[in-house]
Amino acid sequence: MNPIEISEIREYVNDNIDSFHKTRLECISSLSLDKLLRKNPYLFKAKDINKAGELVEGLLSAFLSSSEEKIFGDFLEGLAIFVASRTSNGYKSSAEGIDLEIFREGKHYVVSIKSGPNWGNAAQHKKLIADFNNAVKVLKQTNKSIIVQPILGICYGNTKTSYLNNYWKLVGQNFWYFISGLENLYIDIIDPIGHNAKEHNEKYLREKGKIVNKFTKEFLERFVGDNYLINWDKLVEFNSGNKDIKVTEI
Repeated sequence: MNPIEISEIREYVNDNIDSFHKTRLECISSLSLDKLLRKNPYLFKAKDINKAGELVEGLLSAFLSSSEEKIFGDFLEGLAIFVASRTSNGYKSSAEGIDLEIFREGKHYVVSIKSGPNWGNAAQHKKLIADFNNAVKVLKQTNKSIIVQPILGICYGNTKTSYLNNYWKLVGQNFWYFISGLENLYIDIIDPIGHNAKEHNEKYLREKGKIVNKFTKEFLERFVGDNYLINWDKLVEFNSGNKDIKVTEI
């Protein structure tokens, strides 16, 4: 494994963390109230939310939370590929379901990178196994004697390292150590990730506030009646009304 300097990693993070914040802003600016209202209306009714602004902000927070996890997961994947490219000549894979490939010490590693430990349902776990098996099969068709080892790399969490279904699951510190050879890399990256975070977040919160106000005004016009109460029937109809076929026709 080739050595890598923390300064190189810091430079990469500083240069690329801005893209995370830029994508966050783009996610907000491209959003519409109609898209936001696809979220579960029954859940918010069950929480007894009666203020239009509170409902809009709750819907927006739920939407952005899942979006940000995906956006930041992409950033962490890029960071992991960068580190592996420096230490092991790793490269982004073109194989389905595989993010990173590394050839090191006589083994060809095929790596699927996930942001956190709670990354998928049973069907997605089965697909991961199928993707690993297919990647192994393709590589062995080229070289039957090659040793191919699938790795599930999870960027944060402290789940115990395990070997199951022919792949290793490396989580948190162990994953970052595997690709870098640095025991404390998982800690060392936290400071540069916060580069200009305050300034970025202030801008983000201003834009989010504008969107909340804009959507609240639109929501009031469309889903609040003359009695100043949320018209839940109209909201649910907009969200789920789709009776375009008679059940007897199925």
